Amino acid sequence: MSEAAAETFQELYGAAPDGVWAAPGRVNLIGEYTDFNDGFVMPLALPHTAVAAVSRRDDGILRLHSADIPQGVVQLDVAELAPHPDAGWFAYPAGVVWALREAGHPVTGADIHLASTVPTGAGLSSSAALEVVTALALNDLFGLGLSASRLAVLAQRAENDFVGVPCGIMDQMASACCEDGNALYLDTRDLSQRQVPFDLAAHGLRLLVVDTRVKHALGDGAYAERRAGCEAGARALGVPALRDVPYAELPAALERLAGESENVRRYVRHVVSDDHRVEQVIALLDAGDIRAVGPVLVAGHDSLRDDLRVSCPELDLVVAASTAAGALGARMTGGGFGGSAVVLVEEAEADAVAKSVTEAFAVAGHTAPRVFTAVPSKGAHRVR
Repeated sequence: MSEAAAETFQELYGAAPDGVWAAPGRVNLIGEYTDFNDGFVMPLALPHTAVAAVSRRDDGILRLHSADIPQGVVQLDVAELAPHPDAGWFAYPAGVVWALREAGHPVTGADIHLASTVPTGAGLSSSAALEVVTALALNDLFGLGLSASRLAVLAQRAENDFVGVPCGIMDQMASACCEDGNALYLDTRDLSQRQVPFDLAAHGLRLLVVDTRVKHALGDGAYAERRAGCEAGARALGVPALRDVPYAELPAALERLAGESENVRRYVRHVVSDDHRVEQVIALLDAGDIRAVGPVLVAGHDSLRDDLRVSCPELDLVVAASTAAGALGARMTGGGFGGSAVVLVEEAEADAVAKSVTEAFAVAGHTAPRVFTAVPSKGAHRVR
């Protein structure tokens, strides 16, 4: 795709790009809605990427084009960039330019052509991939010298403050920092990270991603409401964030929240429990007991469905149908309200499980899902 992006760039802007960069989408193995609570997450990068062909400009002009949106070239003045939640697709790369400039970095314009194989609306961080690939390209072209983690933080600011989606840091960190063959164990409070070997094939296993094709939109208020509820719970418990509530003290914490709304109590229960599930999965992977991760995934899905209430019938059907067909475990991944699920399955049974899920969707009258294998891949990098 990099060659095609470079060719399209030349057709659009009349010269070859200064370079081509790529940044992946991600799936999250465990730890959902924990990142904005200073908690733990464990994503892995996908081979699906956003690619950016980019050239530096020094005249204050930003020109943006997407191969995936039939809009033509969008031209903006970098000095006039301002948060614009309803701007559309180009708010993601434009927001990165704004965030870099707000942080004092001398980005004076660029020509950018973007193309992506990350499915949009599937809970696989297509927006973070666009942000991170833009940030990395501009970091290289303007010699900013920023680390991958710092680029992720600025990309998150673009999505929070420019686009208007109050996401946590996980998606951008995964896209920027994941490594081939590993899952990323990330502490979202201090951004400390550990690459955890995740070679499922060596254990005769496979991780399937099932895209339900139900589109979700995290800017519609549901995500923000849950974030606000979590913050209310932390305030009521007198802690900086829900990450500071030990799992062993969860029953006592819920008793202390008796005066709060039922939603707040449910959100707290999910976040504290999911942080614990991340720690469970790390311990199992370190012990080489990968198959035992399956039930932890199911428990995570049950919590997302019942306490956080961000699942949907299609996601619930993926979990039910896959586990009934012999999968070791499954859960929704990402922000929910549609999107994708991950399914841990024996290699020898992967095709049969995928077929069972597809057949269950047909019986239920749902649009056929898209099923593919998650291969832990490298984070953002320069292609040429």
